[in-house]
Amino acid sequence: MDKSLLKLIPYTKPYKSHIIWNVVYNILYALFSTISMLTLLPVLEVLFGKTKIIEKEPVYTGIGDIKQFGSDFMYYKISELTKENSIQVALLFVVLMVITTFLFKNLFNYLASHHIMHLKNGVLRDLRKSMYNKIIELPISYYSEKRKGDIMARMLGDVNEVQNSFFSILELVVKEPLTIIFALVTMFFISTKLTLFVLIFIPISGLIISKIAKNLRAKSLQAQKESGFLISIVDESLGGLKVIKSYNAETNFKSRFNDSVTRLLNLSNSIGNKNNLATPLSEFLGITTIAVLLFYGGNLVLVEKTLDGSAFIVYLTLAFNILTPAKAISKASYSVKNGLAAAERVFEVLEVENEITSKENAVDKNTFDSNITIKNINFKYEDEPVLKDFSLEVKKGQTVALVGQSGSGKSTIANLLTRFYDVNEGTICIDGIDIKDMNIHSLRDLMGLVTQDSILFNDTIKANISLGKLDATDEEIIEALKIANAYEFVKDLPLGIHTNIGDSGNKLSGGQKQRLSIARAVLKNPPIMILDEATSALDTESEKFVQVALENMMQNRTSIVIAHRLSTIQKADLIVVMKKGKIVEQGKHEGLIAMDGTYNKLVTMQSFE
Repeated sequence: MDKSLLKLIPYTKPYKSHIIWNVVYNILYALFSTISMLTLLPVLEVLFGKTKIIEKEPVYTGIGDIKQFGSDFMYYKISELTKENSIQVALLFVVLMVITTFLFKNLFNYLASHHIMHLKNGVLRDLRKSMYNKIIELPISYYSEKRKGDIMARMLGDVNEVQNSFFSILELVVKEPLTIIFALVTMFFISTKLTLFVLIFIPISGLIISKIAKNLRAKSLQAQKESGFLISIVDESLGGLKVIKSYNAETNFKSRFNDSVTRLLNLSNSIGNKNNLATPLSEFLGITTIAVLLFYGGNLVLVEKTLDGSAFIVYLTLAFNILTPAKAISKASYSVKNGLAAAERVFEVLEVENEITSKENAVDKNTFDSNITIKNINFKYEDEPVLKDFSLEVKKGQTVALVGQSGSGKSTIANLLTRFYDVNEGTICIDGIDIKDMNIHSLRDLMGLVTQDSILFNDTIKANISLGKLDATDEEIIEALKIANAYEFVKDLPLGIHTNIGDSGNKLSGGQKQRLSIARAVLKNPPIMILDEATSALDTESEKFVQVALENMMQNRTSIVIAHRLSTIQKADLIVVMKKGKIVEQGKHEGLIAMDGTYNKLVTMQSFE
């Protein structure tokens, strides 16, 4: 059994009853498919005046005799009706019998489809939930090497493909094979010679079809990867539209997109050609079998006279009845190959191990009492060393600023404190407890993070700010906005805090977005605040507003400020100057200026008053 198939089984467990009922109704459907064809025999015999006359009501003698008893009882009823009424009533009786069996056949088909629909849709929902939970839980580091578009393609396209294709397996192992088996058993009863003849053709057809289906799975995998790349291009294009237009790079992006679309077209055509071959090929092979049957069976009826004409017609309808499920099986087997390729990609994400998680029996820490100590830490992004033997202590209530040129490792400190990444060596402790021993949620509850890029969501101002405190009242939100120096522009918006701010907050200016980010951190009210270059993307006027907001927020709080603009950190209790992952100077603003070293150079370069 395929590994992907085995991995999918746990997802079907909550829908066990639907699987059982689907199997039951499929068995009944297959049975009535054959019975409905058999009921044509008495119709034909009445029409051709060849009905057996049975005067005496047959007696049931046991299961071994059921076929004979059923046949005799039906002919007895027809004989009775013909005797008491007319041949028309007998004909009406057998026609009603045909209608009833076809009604049951289609009713069971509907009920089987009803249950498989609940199974498919339920598993689709559960797979999507698992995928989304995994996407949210995976560490930030996972996405630094993965394309967002590929993840989206797996979650949307591939999961759908699993739903559409995979459950063809149930039809593949129950419905269609049983329909064929029941029909073949009945055909054996009618004519063993003819049926042995049919059985020679079935494996030959199967062999031809499987040859064509070869390498379909590999092609499907390629197509699904290409879809991921395509979504990535669209995602990046929408995110970077200003840059694309300002650099006149439209042609470049269009050609990247066109190349990808063309590759996808060729793959889809190749897969489609093979899929499209499934039905006509199996039909042609089936009709060839039927044609040979007509010739051979016609001889048995006309020349050898070993087979009755009406029985031969019913035999042919049963042979035709095999064709539909045979076509469905060949189509489903192609489908399953696509589904297996998609499932492989879905489980690839679901099985990624999340290395940054809470330990068992992790410490729940809800207060910050004395200090943060960073001791001899080393850290590298893949093979690129960023921090080397770095140590620092931040006491409660202190504002510590980290400064230095780009690439000196300042922002990495923020990523390590919040456990977006884990240190390679050394320890980071809060009140003497290693953050790796703390519950990751309680660690992040102690911290508020304001980043350089103000990340906002397409929702109301209220929803964006209350992210860390979902039960916040309007008054608390307004209070946080006032501290963040943002209420002055929010109150003028048409719906105030209930105004939708658009995709990524794009209805607002950079300074306004950043002040909302600060309000979000203020409302969360954590004891430790991490400001990662919170003003570097702003113009001077916006920066003044934001700077006031930051100073309001940092009162009576422990703050770690990663600063690019040095004007924002002159009042810090401790300024740590970094270069290539190491501390080169530390002290207060005046003391560092007096040292006339790296800090003084940075200040002079920025030449503020």
